Parts: sequence; structure tokens; C-alpha cells
Amino acid sequence: MNIDALLLCLSSSACATTQISTAFIIGMLLFLVASGLSLIFGVLNVTNFAHGGLYMLGAYFALSTYTVTSNFWAALAVAAVATGLVGIALERLIISRIYGADLLMQLLVCYALTLIMDDAIRFIYGSDYKMMGMPDAFALPPIAIAGGFIPAYYLFMIAASAVAGLLLWFTINRTRFGKIVRALAINPSMVSVLGINTTLLYAIVFGVGSGLAGLAGGLAAPIRTLTPGMGLSFLLDSFIIIVIGGMGSIGGAFVASILVGFIKALGAIGFPLFTDGLMFAIMAVVLILRPQGLFGERSAR
Repeated sequence: MNIDALLLCLSSSACATTQISTAFIIGMLLFLVASGLSLIFGVLNVTNFAHGGLYMLGAYFALSTYTVTSNFWAALAVAAVATGLVGIALERLIISRIYGADLLMQLLVCYALTLIMDDAIRFIYGSDYKMMGMPDAFALPPIAIAGGFIPAYYLFMIAASAVAGLLLWFTINRTRFGKIVRALAINPSMVSVLGINTTLLYAIVFGVGSGLAGLAGGLAAPIRTLTPGMGLSFLLDSFIIIVIGGMGSIGGAFVASILVGFIKALGAIGFPLFTDGLMFAIMAVVLILRPQGLFGERSAR
């Protein structure tokens, strides 16, 4: 551990600004992935281990679209929409067949989907690392904040992730559709009796969750190296986040994502060899003291 280096960094406004911005960048991207995963689990009660693969697909969809059009906004839209459509197809063809199945069956099926997506990407794009590069619209000088310099694209990523998260929260908590989705999570039989097409709702929920993962992949594409299997680390972090924040809680996913972002950003300086260990330790403490998560509710199922 190197606590002295961490304290020295935090005492410098330039270093502190850089690390705090890095924490928010990591945290907000994780929030998009984790909120989609939490939504799927909360409503469909499926442990979607293929969610990291959907994040990877979003990044490659963005890369392909940007290569053809040179339009970043089109690339971002295609990443979210195309990944959402892939998610709907997977839900209708495969995931719907394991509703109510035991956890092991769900993990095996979803892990198989992850391997299929990884190999499909490898077959289409090859195993070489790919780089999308910074879009021309964001080829700007870094913005000076509190003595530090933050690239304009980083600020856009944070803002875009926050807006997407707010829209999801508002939809789930303040709209009629959100009320139906929450009712579906609690009592799907009653929702069906009321004449609502629950099959369509399941597909929409899975598609929205997948689209959020694809959006995160599209946002990450300009600054990350793309490679088959790149979604695995995000998937593991997302599971830690929804355990800490609470299954099905969008607010909990946000708080836990920012917490994990700070652990990763500050841990890279202060305790680089124990960053992952600290995340798992916090998760273990939450499971012991509050098994439903910080913002979760005890399941009535």
C-alpha cells in the first residue's frame, strides 16, 4: 500500500481533480451497465451473465458505424439501439425459456451466450485490438478545472451517462409504464390478468437493459481498446455494484457505481494491489449486515 502517495495526490488540486474525474468516468460507465443489469434482474429475476457481452457488442457496433459514417452521434445511437434489438432477440429466443429455472441453469445459458458473442466478434473482427479514436467533435483542448485538465469527451461521458440514468429513473418511478413494470416485478400473474401483454413487457425490459449496456459500450469505444471478451471485467464490477446497491434499485446502482469508481481511481495510487480486494470486502460487509443491499428491499418472493 502507498497511502503517502495517495495523500500527496489528494493534497494537489491538479492530481485530485484528475483522479476525481477518473472516478466519475469509471463510475458512470459502470452505472449504465449495472443499472441495465439491475433492471433485468429486478423485473425478470434472471441473473444475466451475458450482460458484459452486450456491452462489448455496443462498443463494436459503435466502431463499425463510425468507420462507415464518421459520425459519432450515429455510432452512439446505433450502439444503443442495435444492442437493445439483439437483447430483445436473445430474450425471445433463449432467455424466455429459462424464466423460473434454477440459478445454475441461468448462469450456464448466459455464459454460453457470452462465449458465442465473444467468438462471433472474434470471427468478424479478428482477435487484434481495435481503436475507434477520439471523434472529431471532441478533438478539443482539455478543460481546466481546479488546477487540473479534463478532456472534453470525459465531461460529455459523465453528462450523457447521468442523463441516461435520470431518464431511466424517471421512467421507472414517475410514469405509468414504470408502474406497470414495477407491478410486473412483484406480481406478473396479476398484471397478465389485467389484460397487459406481459410477454411484450419482458422483451421491452430486457431490450432497455441491453440498450443501456450498448450505450455504455458506445461511450467507452473512443477511449478504450476494443477486444473480444472486453465485457468480462465490467460484468464482474456490475454484479458487485448491484449487490452493494441493492437488486433492482436504480438509485442504489448509482451510489454503488460512484463508490466503485472512487475505489478504482484512488486505489490505483494508494493500494494498486488491493483494489479488487477492497471492492469484494465491501460487498461482503454489505451482504453480512444488509443482505438486500444498501437501497434494496427484502424480497417478497
